[in-house]
Amino acid sequence: MEYLSQRDETLPDLRVNIGSLELANPVMTASGTFGYAREFENLMNLHRLGAVIVKGISLHPRVGNPPPRIVETACGMLNAIGLQNVGVDRFITEKMKYLAGLNVPVIVNILGDSLAEYVEITERLKGVPGVAGIEVNISCPNVKKGGVAFGTDPAMAASVTAAVKKTAGVPVMIKLSPNVTDITAIARAVEDAGADSLSLINTLIGMAIDLKTRRPALANVIGGLSGPAIKPVALRMVYQVAQVVSIPVIGIGGIDSTEDALEFMLAGATAVQVGTANFVNPRVTEEIIEGMYAYAEAEKLLTIRSIIGGLQTKVASLNPFEQPSC
Repeated sequence: MEYLSQRDETLPDLRVNIGSLELANPVMTASGTFGYAREFENLMNLHRLGAVIVKGISLHPRVGNPPPRIVETACGMLNAIGLQNVGVDRFITEKMKYLAGLNVPVIVNILGDSLAEYVEITERLKGVPGVAGIEVNISCPNVKKGGVAFGTDPAMAASVTAAVKKTAGVPVMIKLSPNVTDITAIARAVEDAGADSLSLINTLIGMAIDLKTRRPALANVIGGLSGPAIKPVALRMVYQVAQVVSIPVIGIGGIDSTEDALEFMLAGATAVQVGTANFVNPRVTEEIIEGMYAYAEAEKLLTIRSIIGGLQTKVASLNPFEQPSC
């Protein structure tokens, strides 16, 4: 499918490349915050998006965790949905027909509890019309390793990457967990294993307490923190990872405005994903795209790609006749 056939040549060029996949603009939806896209069709123009990343898909259907499983926090929210989804077979038969009709690339987020599950999901998605790429959630626990998340160990992260890449037949994006000591070690490992791009960050682990009941606010006790509260952490990690890999980096974490998105691009992100903000403002992705056009025009940019990694970090040299203060 030619996703960019309707690009208006009179507007600034917002196109970016994620490996071999060319996007009309850098704005994607983040998995888990946009359903299967159809939920938003009457709220915004889906065809304007750079790409749609659907809710995470597992080998078998999952009912998720018991409620309460979402709680608002200062500048964000905690969720413990439990990766509820319809499973890969129903996703293909019930969801992909609609998704394939969108005039934007559809990237399928996948998750598994074992290496074999990741491979089998990928095999079932291979050749399905409309699947333009795969995003691999490696924040899931490896049940055969005692519940250790794939994304916290460079060797395990690399093994999943290599296995999915060998099978996929489409670009493979690895979604990195921030709940690690050194995210750059994981990033380098999955790049070496064949990843086409990286997306980061996934949610930070957190919890909330109901003081009246003296119980956890989430039935699952702990959950994933997202929203503006995590933006400084996400921005720092994107900057660090972009310094050590040569593949595209996609920024995620607290983006709810054009300014936020552009900051991530200056830090080294080729594109961004918008997540929690979709719950607050269903049109936020469109507004960010419109804002990018306005920014590019105001800055007289020939292409939005020119700002990627453009962060100025060098401190201006001191006047040689001035003495630095202690």
